[in-house]
Amino acid sequence: MTTMKIAVLPGDGIGTEIMAEAVKVLKALELPLELETAPVGGAAYEAAGHPLPESTLKLAQAADAVLFGAVGDWKYDKLERALRPEQAILGLRKHLGLFANFRPAICYPQLTHASSLKPELVAGLDILIIRELTGDIYFGQPRGRRTAVDGHFPGSEEAFDTMRYSRPEIERIAHVAFQAARKRNNKVTSVDKANVLETFQFWKDVVTEVHAQYPDVELEHMYVDNAAMQLVKAPKKFDVVVTGNMFGDILSDEAAMLTGSIGMLPSASLDKNNKGLYEPSHGSAPDIAGQGIANPLATILSAAMMLKFSLNQPEAAARIETAVQSVLAQGLRTADIWSEGTTKVGTREMGDAVLAALNGAQSGMTTKTIKG
Repeated sequence: MTTMKIAVLPGDGIGTEIMAEAVKVLKALELPLELETAPVGGAAYEAAGHPLPESTLKLAQAADAVLFGAVGDWKYDKLERALRPEQAILGLRKHLGLFANFRPAICYPQLTHASSLKPELVAGLDILIIRELTGDIYFGQPRGRRTAVDGHFPGSEEAFDTMRYSRPEIERIAHVAFQAARKRNNKVTSVDKANVLETFQFWKDVVTEVHAQYPDVELEHMYVDNAAMQLVKAPKKFDVVVTGNMFGDILSDEAAMLTGSIGMLPSASLDKNNKGLYEPSHGSAPDIAGQGIANPLATILSAAMMLKFSLNQPEAAARIETAVQSVLAQGLRTADIWSEGTTKVGTREMGDAVLAALNGAQSGMTTKTIKG
């Protein structure tokens, strides 16, 4: 089997802690993996003066997949925007051509009581949010008079960012959504704000045109404010949700909380050839960094997505997913998903438990794989 090269980018805050557990699990699979680590985000700024150094970018470009931790810290908030840690992930998406962000929101049976909603609303929840990554307001032309000293706008009267989408950008993400729906329940909800924004009237029109090529898939259009409401009112009515960059950022975090904790949510960002960057949906959480209490499961599950989508190792991915379910069934919980009657463990202990379950998989476990 050909060696598969993985760029490991732990980043900042809890990134190093959760990444250590994911790497531990990957190494236990005994696959021909070559893992190389490089700094990114604030750690890279401290080391090289830029959140995405050329050496890190080249490593990511040469790899078969990228496993990413988290970036950011409050101490960098006064830097000019181009040097802030978060620019690393935006730069990687741009340079690697990553345009489709898969964010599954699955409520595992063992965590229905950890959700902020009633168990009957989230039991069996399995949503796939597909977020477009290269257009929208995040990449529109910004305007404002920001100072280079503290990154703010003293004395300015206005600032604005332009929202834009091109036809090819919308068409390709629509194809991804309809194709993903065919592997699931043949339903797509396209989320927009077409009643107010011309950009999203254009989005709605193009998605509708692409839908004509997928007559077997049901398509509904929904305004983003209604979608936000329905996610907490009747979340199981959704299956595949496709939307723009900003709406997808917000809605996927909302959906994450339906599952019990954002610490459970993996994600994948893919290019046209399914090469991807894989990361937990949560951030760097500098307030708990170094305490050994962060939940590593989202990163471990992101590694499973990497094995499935980019490295063509679905059996290995299923082994990891089953091991995670086994650990949850044992009642082990990090602080973010802990409840009375379960056992609270730290970051390393949770990683060790997944590793033990992986090496001695219990027979008869039901595998809940991430569809898409």
